[in-house]
Order: sequence, then structure tokens, then C-alpha cells
Amino acid sequence: MRAVVQRVSRAEVRVEGRIVGAIGRGLLVLVGIARDDTPETGKVLAEKIANLRIFDDDQGRMNRSLLEAGGGVLCVSQFTLYGDCRKGRRPSYDRAASPEAARSLYESFVKSLGALGVKVETGEFRAMMDVELVNDGPVTLLLDTERIF
Repeated sequence: MRAVVQRVSRAEVRVEGRIVGAIGRGLLVLVGIARDDTPETGKVLAEKIANLRIFDDDQGRMNRSLLEAGGGVLCVSQFTLYGDCRKGRRPSYDRAASPEAARSLYESFVKSLGALGVKVETGEFRAMMDVELVNDGPVTLLLDTERIF
């Protein structure tokens, strides 16, 4: 799995003009699912995200996790994170999971975040979405489970 994690003061996702998910302070997580990912992969990624110390403490240092800061997560599935642009001009998505497998693993990942006590909002799987955010910091991190294990 790959995730782009952005600390936000607010974020929302719309489908056909209607808001389907929104949070205040917290993290916008764009997540891509690979063919070889498992529910365990999602659990490890969820724990990593929930415990990243990227929120300010009382001295203004990034010392608090999402769990400590009490923020939410807006999680949006994004298969394009597995776009391989090394050859030619059209990205290849050969490493991305099939839509059926990705949906199950995405839902498992979201449940893993919730099980940790994180308030989670989501986009709509396989829909064309408009994502709006106010990046706080800005703080943006790229996580890849191939590099976490």
C-alpha cells in the first residue's frame, strides 16, 4: 500500500456536488492498493499513520500523534498512486490491485483505522471525486508499506 498523508486544518470530498466525507483538523490520506497487499498490510499502515508524531505539542514541535491530537482522517482511495511513469508517456497501473480486491482491502484499512479509535470519513470508492483541503504546515508525507516492513 502507498499513502500520501497530509496534515490538514480541514478537508472534504464531493461526488457529483454532494459532500460524502469531511473532517476538521486531522489527516487527509490518499491510499493506493497493490496487487500483493493483504489486510495485515493495511493494519500495519493504519497503525503507522495513527501514531505518526506530526502534530504540534505545546512547544510547537511535531511531537503528538493523530491519536494524541484527537484529529480525524479523511481517507480517499486512489489507484493512481501505483502509476508507473518510467516508460513512455502513459502511466502503467500493472501493480495496482483489481477494483474488487482493492475495495475489500481499502475497507479493511478503514476499519483498522477505526479500530484504533480514529474518527474516519471516506470518499466513494471508484467514483470521480473532488477533494478539497487546507494543508496545515504544509506537512505532507509519502508512506509505502514496501519500505515499512
